[in-house]
Amino acid sequence: MSCGYMGKILWVDLTLGEVREEKIEKGIYERYLTGVGLAARMLYDRIPAGADPLGPENVLAFTSGILCGTGAFFMGRWMVAGKSPLTGGWGDANCGGTLGPAIKRCGYDAIFFAGISPGPVYLRVVHRKADLVDASHLWGMDALEAETQIQKEVADPRTRVAVIGPAGEKLSLIAGVVNARGRLAARSGLGAVMGSKKLKGVALAGRDPIRAHDPGRVAAASRKLVEFLDRSQVAKGAFSGKGLNLMGRMLRRSPVALGMTGDMANIVMSKFGSIATNVLSSETGDSPVKNWKGVGFTDFPIATHADRLNPQKIVDFEQTKYHCYSCPVGCGGVLKVDRGKHKLEETHKPEYETCCAFGALILNNDLDTVFYLNDLLNRAGMDTISAGATVAFAIECLEQNGIGRSDVDGLDLHWGNSEAVIEFVKKMISREGCGDLFADGCKKAAQRIGKGSGKIAMHAGGQELPMHDSRFDPGFAVSYALEPTPGRHTNHGYQWLDLFALHRLFKGLPSPPAISAVKSKYDPKGKWILQVAASKYMQLVNAVGGCLFGVQMGGNLPIPTYLNAALGWSHEPEHYLKIGERIQNLRQAFNFKHGVVVRRDFALPERAWGKPPLEKGPMKGVTLPIDRLYADFLAGMGWTAEEAKPTRKKLEELELTEVIEDLYPK
Repeated sequence: MSCGYMGKILWVDLTLGEVREEKIEKGIYERYLTGVGLAARMLYDRIPAGADPLGPENVLAFTSGILCGTGAFFMGRWMVAGKSPLTGGWGDANCGGTLGPAIKRCGYDAIFFAGISPGPVYLRVVHRKADLVDASHLWGMDALEAETQIQKEVADPRTRVAVIGPAGEKLSLIAGVVNARGRLAARSGLGAVMGSKKLKGVALAGRDPIRAHDPGRVAAASRKLVEFLDRSQVAKGAFSGKGLNLMGRMLRRSPVALGMTGDMANIVMSKFGSIATNVLSSETGDSPVKNWKGVGFTDFPIATHADRLNPQKIVDFEQTKYHCYSCPVGCGGVLKVDRGKHKLEETHKPEYETCCAFGALILNNDLDTVFYLNDLLNRAGMDTISAGATVAFAIECLEQNGIGRSDVDGLDLHWGNSEAVIEFVKKMISREGCGDLFADGCKKAAQRIGKGSGKIAMHAGGQELPMHDSRFDPGFAVSYALEPTPGRHTNHGYQWLDLFALHRLFKGLPSPPAISAVKSKYDPKGKWILQVAASKYMQLVNAVGGCLFGVQMGGNLPIPTYLNAALGWSHEPEHYLKIGERIQNLRQAFNFKHGVVVRRDFALPERAWGKPPLEKGPMKGVTLPIDRLYADFLAGMGWTAEEAKPTRKKLEELELTEVIEDLYPK
């Protein structure tokens, strides 16, 4: 048996109801690894140009990272990928939980679904036997109900399940895929692809071992990482919810910026999770407010926000820490909400993105509402980022008379009215009444509404922007608009450059400054070098099954060392970064093969880069030098300035010559 990878995929033709195994050549692993790399290679080759994302020609991939199950820490992520119905181009979504190793224990590196089933089904793989099972009785169940029922039916304690909820069944373009009772591969609208194929879920119960070439060396690298994590925890007591709020207030007033460190990331993630920045981000201007047009001091009372959405108040409800597979930190949590308006017996702790999307973005300070909406959307299988951004868009449309109250079924939908927001979101999930207009996100809704509403729809290429303001971090303006999957904070931004510390992993890269003037971030000079490297690096991370929070540990996650130990290879770190670059260029080429012109179709709304600039608050007067930011990054990537298309020269350098004919036909 190969080490690290399984050597096979499972191909499922839903139209014919057939399941077959395919062997994968070793050379594919050497060029693309697995995870997003294997998905990119297979989907580029097998989805024809012009394929309908919700039609039978689209192919949906479930992939596991090549380091998943080898003993390497932070390597438990899995991905779902396909042609996105939301953007029309490359789509992928990354998720934690427990499905990653389950794919490999069934003997496969990935599972691919083509065609459309005549009726609802789920895939069952038990002890190397794969079949399609009727799922008519599951259709209509929420994601948690369906997961529980499938586990009962498979009746194997090893079973791991991923499903869609009602949002995916009803083909909402902002639907995701759910596993581990509420953890979502949320972005790119791939839950709708699953729904269009009448695929309710996958159930995996395998026993195959996952081997590493040199498990002792993998374990040694993991011990060294744990030593770093343990050292960081010494200062854990210095970080409290109120302390983080105070830090945000100080940073807002400071003329200098301090580089973030891996020690800090470890402490706050293990203590609070991503909600550690709930208030800190609102203080500094990182959190967009009032559909990106507001200010957190005049439109949104920061003192009230700091009190009610304080991270400590959220973890007070935590019953147990939640660890994804192979994670030593445990940033997640399982809550019991036993007081307030909306009691919940068991629910996942909301992430920062959810707290902001249903907090500052819509001027809501009610924590009960955030808990309830998080649980509601997890069960529905709908992306909380896109849902919150769509709610904010709808409220502003009402405010500007783009639509009337009758267009939202009489709901008193306005900033901060949490009960009306809940009812509106329920309608989006069920596609009932006004919900049908907004269930596909703000771009589609704006196209239907007209009246200039597209200017206030905060998306890139159809994907709603995350809860990190690009006026605060100009690096996000680049990644939101130019990456193969637009509008994604998990690509890269300037904040990530400090935490990645790529100079510690790869030769020839500068170290980010420990101290810099705040205003210097609006001068992109020099930043593009690290951002180009980060763009390549994140695809390496997504190919090995790595966690974004793990790689934010200040360069202490030894991915190149893990790869050589697990696979029995002896490559320099730069070799692996080149693999990440190859994957990135293939994903971008996928967009152009399918008619997406990135510079044109993923353009940011002007509000997102400061046109016109805000008149108050931390981002007062900021207008980004957007052309310069784009030009430097595109030149560094080897993509054309006009379209962000990989150049012929770059494709030849990466040995992607078979792609050239598609992008540069004779």
